[in-house]
Amino acid sequence: MANVKEIKVPDIGDFSDVDVIEVLVSPGDKIQAEDSLITLESDKATMEVPSSDSGVVKELKVKVGDKVSEGSVVLLLEISGEGAPEAPPPAEAPPPAEEPAPTPAAQAPAGEAPAVPHPQSVRNMEVDTAPVTPAQIDRDAHRLAHASPAVRHFARELGVDLSGVTGSGPKGRILRDDVTAYVKAVMEGGTAPAGAPAPGGAGIPPIPPVDFAKFGEIERKPLTRIQKLSGPNLHRSWLNVPHVTQFDQADITEMEDFRKSLKAEGEKRGVKLTPLAFLIKASAAALKQYPTFNASLAPEGDALILKKYYNIGVAVDTPEGLVVPVVKDVDKKSLFEIAADLQILSQKARDKKMSPADMQGSCFTISSLGGIGGTAFTPIVNAPEVAILGVSRSSMQPVWQDGQFVPRLMLPLSLSYDHRVIDGALAARFTTYLSAVLSDLRRLLL
Repeated sequence: MANVKEIKVPDIGDFSDVDVIEVLVSPGDKIQAEDSLITLESDKATMEVPSSDSGVVKELKVKVGDKVSEGSVVLLLEISGEGAPEAPPPAEAPPPAEEPAPTPAAQAPAGEAPAVPHPQSVRNMEVDTAPVTPAQIDRDAHRLAHASPAVRHFARELGVDLSGVTGSGPKGRILRDDVTAYVKAVMEGGTAPAGAPAPGGAGIPPIPPVDFAKFGEIERKPLTRIQKLSGPNLHRSWLNVPHVTQFDQADITEMEDFRKSLKAEGEKRGVKLTPLAFLIKASAAALKQYPTFNASLAPEGDALILKKYYNIGVAVDTPEGLVVPVVKDVDKKSLFEIAADLQILSQKARDKKMSPADMQGSCFTISSLGGIGGTAFTPIVNAPEVAILGVSRSSMQPVWQDGQFVPRLMLPLSLSYDHRVIDGALAARFTTYLSAVLSDLRRLLL
């Protein structure tokens, strides 16, 4: 006795419309529970969807290139066994309703296929066709537009690319009326409303195209998927967040001596204790001291959402581009526990095995270029966070102490922040406190 069961995409976090980049099974394959069925690629990671049961693949419901969300059916699985319940008999289909005769306006001329009006267009806009065909929609930009799921669904039904719609709601949020106005303007005048942004974004004129081949040999290299998706995120943050960067230095001479003294213990634990673990721990202390940095601006722009947890994102360099895994509850963990989490997350990022949960819930981000070089930079705030810490390479410098210059290991810090939430004085206090903690780790006990 066999039972056919639908195997669906499980909970994958807040992600939707995720690309299927690989199908790992075929009809007729025998699979076991937890065997991988398909590979999905989200914004910055790939993940495999496992089977919840054992059995034989009866029919695939997805293919490479499809987009799936939580609850999407992946395949039909035939489960054998005496205890398997029989599949219920199919319900009888109701008799087809009589279709009304087409009106003269809907009848096509002889020899031509009848035009089928878009149902949502007829129902809501009283027009014959959608203004933009779905194939013309920039899916990534559409997904990143500032709009609710209901408005996105409404726009997709009308074939409207939200990247070309200007929002009239709080903080530029796109409302249903904005989509309706956009469609009406296109249908009546053939162009988007005057307030619609140019392709460059936010009404900024786009950079004119240049034929570089006229000047010499060129090579066209496609952007990686991570670059394609992180680019609009960075652009959105840069346009929406008024950035200011505060620069400072921390004396980490004693911290480095202490870190090196723990090398043997770290090896016993199988953990490499890096300066980044100390930075994460010290940053958590600074966030507790200055809770405005551990906050996000409410969507309405009239309040701060203060967070009582301390999760810190860490930018990790991979061959495909930067990804930002999140170390959770850093205030409750020891330096060795933080270092262990960093090792696991960094390896998963490089292997493209990160789950959505690994990249969600960050309160504050650290971008460390200390292993590469540089003296300072201006990192872009990872909105809706309100600040990000950039770290450059430490160097031995002469510092005036007790009437003489002494060699000290100095670490450059670059703190970019949202000036709507944080002013310069508060930013300077934050970096001063952070520098003091890094200079004397005993402050973590206070």
